Amino acid sequence: MELRIFTEPQQGATYDDLLRVARATEDLGFDAFFRSDHYLAMNSAGLPGPTDAWLTLAALATATSRIRLGTLVTSATFRHPGQLAIQAAQVDQMSGGRLDFGLGAGWFAEEHAAYGIPFPPLGERFTRLEETLDIITGLWGTPVGETFDYAGQHLTIENSPGLPKPVQSPRPPIIIGGGGPVRTPKLAAKFADEFNVPFSPTEKVADMYRRVGEACDRIGREKDELVYSAALVLCCGRTESEFAERASKIGREPDELRANGAAGTVDEVVAAIERYRAVGASRIYLQVLDLADLDHLALVADKVAPQL
Repeated sequence: MELRIFTEPQQGATYDDLLRVARATEDLGFDAFFRSDHYLAMNSAGLPGPTDAWLTLAALATATSRIRLGTLVTSATFRHPGQLAIQAAQVDQMSGGRLDFGLGAGWFAEEHAAYGIPFPPLGERFTRLEETLDIITGLWGTPVGETFDYAGQHLTIENSPGLPKPVQSPRPPIIIGGGGPVRTPKLAAKFADEFNVPFSPTEKVADMYRRVGEACDRIGREKDELVYSAALVLCCGRTESEFAERASKIGREPDELRANGAAGTVDEVVAAIERYRAVGASRIYLQVLDLADLDHLALVADKVAPQL
């Protein structure tokens, strides 16, 4: 079981905070450091304000050496696909080929309004997501010296050289996730190297994995080519009192965390993760909400990871 650290910096974090967590992630032996791609805090002041996901990843690419880096997930509404293809390829170059490319349709209307970003209806957002994936994979896959053209319903590319190229060949792994029952599995089957279901009970996760597998069958793709993952909030303690203290610091109730996350004492966290392994997950993103508590990461690395 691979364990990845996942942060939500829009809730209130500086780049220095993220750098400390990323370095701890690497030093403690975790597989990867990921962050959300949001511009507005949810149910908090979010001070001192948002950090840009791709600026963060570029900086971390030069400040780390082993861990993989990525977003869970970038909103396709935030950046033009050609621009995003360049940014992601450059981060892959800067990191020596350690980027995982997560992309989604976008969902948080308020942050779009707060920063003047257009927010189309859901159906259009999914169409734009598919066209963005078509364009980015097309740009990366265009042989050097040739050009790429694309005419979609909403997005068009003309005579693009498709440069620069990422280090990883044929491209960085693509992560698609979510709980949509129809279009999400289709997109995963068509584009994804990894399919992620965030913050959902095992029954929902198993159902989505099944839907993705069926979508792969329909297009003649082997469903086992994909990595299947899940995201869970992390709250672990050596003792019940330490767990309760950590739950309080992130504003969550212990019983609710136990029901919905990788939460409780060490053995309980191990058991929670094993429940997701049992339905097909081989990679878990542990959502860390208190970025100042590096001892939390050390505890998981020392006591939880060896049992998995």
